Amino acid sequence: MMNTPYKLLGGEAGVRQLSQELYRVMSGSAEAKTIRDMHAEDLSGVSEKLFMFLSGWLGGPNLYLQKYGTICLSTPHSKYAIGPAERDQWLACMDGALDNIGASVELKEMLKEPMFHLADVMCNRD
Repeated sequence: MMNTPYKLLGGEAGVRQLSQELYRVMSGSAEAKTIRDMHAEDLSGVSEKLFMFLSGWLGGPNLYLQKYGTICLSTPHSKYAIGPAERDQWLACMDGALDNIGASVELKEMLKEPMFHLADVMCNRD
């Protein structure tokens, strides 16, 4: 049986750690200031939503779908100007978060292309 990214991260605890670490990296990165400024000062709510989304997206329980009934990523992001620069800032933060939590090379390779596509969907300008 193939390992899902959810399992490789260590299940619920690992996905929650990744979600929280993403926003720690974002908050500490001068290069990610543009996307950090798109978020509220308190990141706990968005971190929880990301955790819930990633849980299902990575092969675990569909927590976001269970709570919110639908998953449309572009609508909540549409009020922000997101282009390739912002996408790449987010991806750099995710790469840093994966590194910081000790994600395996296997997992990082497994997620590289899907994470790019996930972030690319948010782009609403050139």
